[in-house]
Amino acid sequence: MLKEVEGIIIVERSYSETSKLLTILTREYGLINVMAKGAKKLSSSLRTSTLKLTYAKFNIQYKKDKISTLISATIVNPLKETKKDITKISYVSYILELSEQVSKEHYNDKLYDLMIAAILKIEDGYDPLSIMNILELKYLDFLGVMPVIDGCAICGSKTNILTLSASSGGFVCKNCYHNDRIVSEKALKLIRAYYYVDISSLEKIDISDKVKNEINAFLDDYYDRYTGLYLKSKEFIKTLKKL
Repeated sequence: MLKEVEGIIIVERSYSETSKLLTILTREYGLINVMAKGAKKLSSSLRTSTLKLTYAKFNIQYKKDKISTLISATIVNPLKETKKDITKISYVSYILELSEQVSKEHYNDKLYDLMIAAILKIEDGYDPLSIMNILELKYLDFLGVMPVIDGCAICGSKTNILTLSASSGGFVCKNCYHNDRIVSEKALKLIRAYYYVDISSLEKIDISDKVKNEINAFLDDYYDRYTGLYLKSKEFIKTLKKL
């Protein structure tokens, strides 16, 4: 069955001397495996459109739950700015790896749209840490472990919220507070904004490094505690931030 699907290549592997086996996260079918026959040949029309990070419309001979075959591809966005910037590549690679893992747990086209919106914002020069954190928070809904950010995670109080705690599961009020690290009031407001914002319609991100790091630290801790995901690309970002 010949199908056109929109997607992005998240894994590119050699298959035989001349071909490639691709894992593509598509809007229509989620994760699919696609054989690109002869794509490693210098003369192949598929050579440049079968690289990791290729965002394209793929014409494929689709086989459900089997390996499909790539016929041709038309680039949607070449992601030129991302591919020449090590920081952008690092964040986008993590987004792809995270999206792959989350889609295995629960996939629908909303997940795909969130991923593409995040990648395009990074391509356009938006702060990659903020974009990554927005996506991470939204993905927790798909994983079924969303933190409580509409009241105290312990007692349910909607007032006197003091801090954000991964160990407590979200917001903590003054009455339930023990020894959790205190985050700024700005971080408390932004974590809710992150959840509700439409990534594709973002026009400006102006957040201090202190607040960004507070939110990022919370999400790192939360993912470690509740998702069971360990992604090498995230470790590379942590190393990159220290440089």
